[in-house]
Amino acid sequence: MVCSALRRVAHMHVYLVRKASSVSKGHHHHQALGSRPAASEFAARRAPGSVVELLGKSYPQDDYSNLSQKVLSRVGRNLHNQQHHPLWLIKERVKEHFYKQYVGRFGTPMFSVYDDLSPVVTTWQNFDSLLIPPDHPSRKKGDNYYLNGNHMLRAHTSAHQWDLLHAGLDAFLVVGDVYRRDQIDSQHYPVFHQLEGVRLFSKHELFAGIKDGESLQLFEQSSRSAYKQETHTMEATKLIEFDLKQTLIRLVTHIFGDGLDIRWVDCYFPFTHPSYEMEINFHGEWLEVLGCGVMEQQLVNSAGAQDRIGWAFGLGLERLAMILYDIPDIRLFWSEDERFLKQFRVSDINQKVKFQPLSKYPAVINDISFWLPSENYTENDFYDLVRTVGGDLVEKVDLIDKFEHPKKSEKLIPSTSSTLKTMEQKQVLNKV
Repeated sequence: MVCSALRRVAHMHVYLVRKASSVSKGHHHHQALGSRPAASEFAARRAPGSVVELLGKSYPQDDYSNLSQKVLSRVGRNLHNQQHHPLWLIKERVKEHFYKQYVGRFGTPMFSVYDDLSPVVTTWQNFDSLLIPPDHPSRKKGDNYYLNGNHMLRAHTSAHQWDLLHAGLDAFLVVGDVYRRDQIDSQHYPVFHQLEGVRLFSKHELFAGIKDGESLQLFEQSSRSAYKQETHTMEATKLIEFDLKQTLIRLVTHIFGDGLDIRWVDCYFPFTHPSYEMEINFHGEWLEVLGCGVMEQQLVNSAGAQDRIGWAFGLGLERLAMILYDIPDIRLFWSEDERFLKQFRVSDINQKVKFQPLSKYPAVINDISFWLPSENYTENDFYDLVRTVGGDLVEKVDLIDKFEHPKKSEKLIPSTSSTLKTMEQKQVLNKV
């Protein structure tokens, strides 16, 4: 990665003072972070009457539009479908497991797989269909990539859950790229890949083999507690929870091998209750690998499956690949370097692979400073600018100092991670 400097002057204000650093990883050219192209690119995407052309369709832009060219360039890459890519290997291992372990009555796989659905979804699909409230913080423009007020790049593969249920499916896996605005470091990237699993059960399917199962019921009208939903019986909830956890234990055992220490942590998702995260003890460290839970019956009912109850889970392919293959930086998955890609060309998808580093070049640190705009600024705006101009050569961006002009009034602008100041305040970032 390269050492980068960023400078922008506009309307007689100095916009720069962030110390952003990049890392040399076998690259010997230097790329200046010039502000003019980045500034014009950001302005163009909000120009009145403009449209975004994406995957063969046109989307008119409005005040919600916030896509950067860097992110747009990632749409359609579909790393999870590129043969022998490490994310493809993980996807194929999960598919193989479900195809072999869960077979329908005619000998065909019980779970269908959808790995080529468009990442462009409506805000209704991404939020409302999943019971996410209108004022929920996950809807914030500062955390998502919007084409306009009605369309966005999906923030999770769960955005397709309602549609597939409404189509009559009761067991499926969805794999795809998802998009969230995020900080710059080795563990975060604005594009990553998820695998979602859903299974529904009828009364007969859930209670089959249970003593006196014919007398048990899926539903009741009671009160919601930490252990169950108001419409579910305790017996149905416990059986669904047991099936879900056993399914996921078998999955991670298939991926990581026998003898894993596993623990379940209670958590919250708007579309499941009760909800859990699975953690595994890998090389002496507890690592979260997936989230799951009993599907909210309101969601299931709205999709037309009122007589069924189900579970859902979601996992990050990068997370599993980084753990399994010892890949230290999430940005490496986007590398087209043959030295990286050839390490994963294996004859057996279950073959063990340990990533070998590509370069020994040390990090190079740069200071960048700028005045903040007076309004409509979030920290993720700056991260998008850095990624657009510096690409993945910029390894990490850290805020190390703030400055407020002593003669100017203060106005706070909320941010997702810290409180940022107005145009008359200066911030310094150190990138290591």
